[in-house]
Amino acid sequence: MKKTIKTTLVLTVLLFALTGCNVDLSDIGTKLIPSWPNFVAQIAALVVLIIIGIVVGYKPLKKMLKKRSDYVENHILEAENKNAEASKNIVQANELIIESKKNATEIIEKAEKDAKAIHDQMIEKTEQEISQMKKLAAEDIKRSQQEALDEIHDEIISVALVASEEILKREVNEQDNTRIVNDFIKEIK
Repeated sequence: MKKTIKTTLVLTVLLFALTGCNVDLSDIGTKLIPSWPNFVAQIAALVVLIIIGIVVGYKPLKKMLKKRSDYVENHILEAENKNAEASKNIVQANELIIESKKNATEIIEKAEKDAKAIHDQMIEKTEQEISQMKKLAAEDIKRSQQEALDEIHDEIISVALVASEEILKREVNEQDNTRIVNDFIKEIK
């Protein structure tokens, strides 16, 4: 500090010397260092200004900075909480997607099994219907054959009656006709 004061004095003297002012060196010390009452008043004024500055400027500024810091900190915590909640929601959504895919796969597999079962049942039912139709057709064929045989039998009987009347030239009774026809049919078979 002393060095700064000395440097300032030297520079002041040089400045006055260069500018051409006549300065008395003894007068410089009294002009640079103020008197004690002025010095005390200036110090007191400085202290009052510092106190006023602290009360009016620093404390509200500090309070405002603290409020702003709390505000930023709360927003950071809120953002972190929302980020954590979003991460949790993403995990839950991914789990739901996986579960939905699993359920969809199960539904598709069940539908395929059901479709295969229905297909097999339809094939079995169709085969049963075909088998039934074959039986009915076979019975129908047997019945048609029997009807045809009966018709042939009746026709043979009538032809045989006519033929036997012609051959025997007499009238044959019904018992004789039946016996002759049955014998004839047995020979044909």
